[in-house]
Amino acid sequence: MTNASTAASTIVPIMPKARIDAATQFHFWWDSSWQWADDNWLKIAIALGAGLLIYGLLSLILNFALKRAEKVQGEYAITDIVSRVIRKTKTFILAMLSIRLVAGYAEPPTVVMNIIHFIFTVAVVLQVAIWAREIILGLIHRRAVDGQNETLSNAMGIIRMLISVALFGIAAIVILDNMGVNVTGLIAGMGIGGIAIGLAAQGIFSDLFASLSIIFDRPFRVGETIKYDQSTATVEKIGMKSTRLRSINGELLVVSNTNLLAKEITNFANLARRRVSFMIGLIYQTSPEQLRAFPALLEKQVRDAGHEFIRASFVTFSPSSLDFDLLFDVYSEDFDVVTAARTDIAVRVYEAMTQQGYQFAYPTQTTFTAAPDGTMVMPYADSARVHPTSASKPI
Repeated sequence: MTNASTAASTIVPIMPKARIDAATQFHFWWDSSWQWADDNWLKIAIALGAGLLIYGLLSLILNFALKRAEKVQGEYAITDIVSRVIRKTKTFILAMLSIRLVAGYAEPPTVVMNIIHFIFTVAVVLQVAIWAREIILGLIHRRAVDGQNETLSNAMGIIRMLISVALFGIAAIVILDNMGVNVTGLIAGMGIGGIAIGLAAQGIFSDLFASLSIIFDRPFRVGETIKYDQSTATVEKIGMKSTRLRSINGELLVVSNTNLLAKEITNFANLARRRVSFMIGLIYQTSPEQLRAFPALLEKQVRDAGHEFIRASFVTFSPSSLDFDLLFDVYSEDFDVVTAARTDIAVRVYEAMTQQGYQFAYPTQTTFTAAPDGTMVMPYADSARVHPTSASKPI
């Protein structure tokens, strides 16, 4: 009985092998770290002082660059983008950069050096992703800020989300790759998922990218008058999915951005001059002398009104008229001025033609009657021989 109790009292609890290995490794790391600190305390102190000095210099350079960038005014100028990037620089990256520069001098253990290297890599990758996001968003604002603030503010939420997801997704892959993780399958899975999402939301993304194309390429802006398909309208709003146009008749046209860019668009804004065209028809009874003099008559009316004459020429023999084409330019960006000039020229031409004996053509038809034997019979042949005053004689 005594021997059994003595044997039981000397039994040592059995610990799992994993716990023994972890505890052993921790104690070994702890002891080696203290031994390293005890043997290299002078180098550690020098490295710490040098690291603090480098951190201070980097902070001073950062503040100086920020003040210099803020002195130049102008929203979303290059200096403004630089100041945005500087503001997004984290103090943690400055600290890790300082530690990384001086860590080798202190000759730390391999485990400590590996930890420093890993944290430094993570910090640099995340910081570069933040810088890239600010630069891209700043350039987007700078490219599209002129006249597109409302549209851009509506789209910036989605743009920021897409850019952030893309950049930080790449950053996560780089970090995992540095940790020794096989990221090939992850990249393949993300690619397949992106394709599936793109196919599912193809229409939405098509209109969204068409909206971004309108913002960046600027084929038209809000307030400008354009001709789309068969409609002439003023642009009221450029949305993320559709654009709203107010036609000259007052109707509101809502056109998807994809369909809007799929057809030819005529923009009537920012024209230094506008060309006006008139088609004028004269009757066939006009004499050849009058026909030869008619282009000069038209030119005189345009020049007297103070506009640039382009040409006036005979076009074609129409069924009821001899057609002339008049072209002239009005130097004005205001469409109201152009319409007033067009009206003025029309009145001048009408007045001059009336004074010179010209007559405007109108649709006419002449009927010829034939006898049973095919001989042409003029219905008014006999009436031509009647005395003009015979109609007034009493019967």
